[in-house]
Amino acid sequence: MEVALVLIRRLARPMLAAIFIKGGVDTLLNPEPRIAKASPLLEKAAPQLPDQVPSDPDQLVRIDAGVKIAAGSLLAINKFPRIASLALAASIIPTTIAGHPFWEKSDPTEKTGEQQQFLKNISILGGLILAAVDTEGKPSLGWRGRRAARKLAERTSDLTGSTDNAGDRLRDAGDRVRRNVVDGVDVAIGSLAS
Repeated sequence: MEVALVLIRRLARPMLAAIFIKGGVDTLLNPEPRIAKASPLLEKAAPQLPDQVPSDPDQLVRIDAGVKIAAGSLLAINKFPRIASLALAASIIPTTIAGHPFWEKSDPTEKTGEQQQFLKNISILGGLILAAVDTEGKPSLGWRGRRAARKLAERTSDLTGSTDNAGDRLRDAGDRVRRNVVDGVDVAIGSLAS
């Protein structure tokens, strides 16, 4: 089963990345249509953006294209796939809002087309989220951090000769709470029965 999952990842990641690499290259070669779509959205959002964020539409479109090419390439070759997926997810959100505002269209045919493209991008976003949380069967960073902390506490208690550590105290407190709850339930049941 593990071999199948590895093969699926090796095929799925480049498939997911291909649209970003192609779109990024197309944008760098012909940025004008994207700049025209991004400008109105940027004008609305500019007052809320931090000073560090560029406000020039041309510059933002080119940065977005670079992110798509770089992160898409990393995802395709399976290097830092979780970080690459997060970067692509962050990139596709403003692209989708600026590029496919179906809610602004009055022509039913145009509205349907934009809505379909919007939903396609939302579907791709879902795939990127799945790729971003895929640990490839390895434990999560949170689990590894807790495990490392527990091992460090055990080693520290071994070095100091102390057997009383935070884990033991927490376990004892949990046992006391459990016993109190059980006693309280017994009393409540006893008073109901009489």
